[in-house]
Amino acid sequence: MSYPIIEEEGFKYIEAGKGETLVLLHGLMGALSNWEPVIERFKDRYHVVVPILPIYELPILTLGVKALSRYVHRFLKFKNFSQVVLIGNSLGGHVGLVFTVAHQEFVKALVLTGSSGLYENAFGGSFPKRENYEYIKEKVEFTFYDPATATKELVDDVFKTVNDRSRVIRILTMAKSAIRHNMSKELSKITIPISLIWGANDRVTPPEVATEFHHLLPNSELNWVEKCGHAPMMEQPEIFNNYLEKFLERILLK
Repeated sequence: MSYPIIEEEGFKYIEAGKGETLVLLHGLMGALSNWEPVIERFKDRYHVVVPILPIYELPILTLGVKALSRYVHRFLKFKNFSQVVLIGNSLGGHVGLVFTVAHQEFVKALVLTGSSGLYENAFGGSFPKRENYEYIKEKVEFTFYDPATATKELVDDVFKTVNDRSRVIRILTMAKSAIRHNMSKELSKITIPISLIWGANDRVTPPEVATEFHHLLPNSELNWVEKCGHAPMMEQPEIFNNYLEKFLERILLK
């Protein structure tokens, strides 16, 4: 990425622009680069911040969605942020939901894309062939509608990660925490505006997940991205950004 990673007080993040603050939360296997099209589109009008979630740094005995939510809380307080727009993909969306339930006063609005929290069909309980590059390539391609979106660079990164024993244990611990933490009974507590921007061909968190989120979240809108899988901001960035822009204009630029 063309943005330097800032490291201070135990936090790592990138930051660009000025204005209303957008905080982008990446997924379990995600990276800051997943959000580059969003940063590029909105940095001239908004203050865009992307923290690195400490999946590989937190104590493994306490690692889970609640621990990451507490980290986001500490980060927002450290940056003296309030009334931010949280935008989360996959696990990042789940963390955003957990945080919002606990600290709704910090969040002006929420954007979820391919969020876990209700159901997900992820890697499962293990990586049975993690040393097999073609197997990992197929798993990464499964994330997208168009397999070509799974670039060699992206597959290489995932392959390297899942073949690091320490990291793969943490990934599986985190994934199990997300699966156990079903939020269906808590979502009605979230009354702020929420935009669901969902890949119509998402096989990780399928369309019925988005429909259920829309039903359970009282102040939500649901937007479909056609020919798109689990990460619309990567696979169909222009369409994703258009939906996001309209939502931000409605809630922030009244």
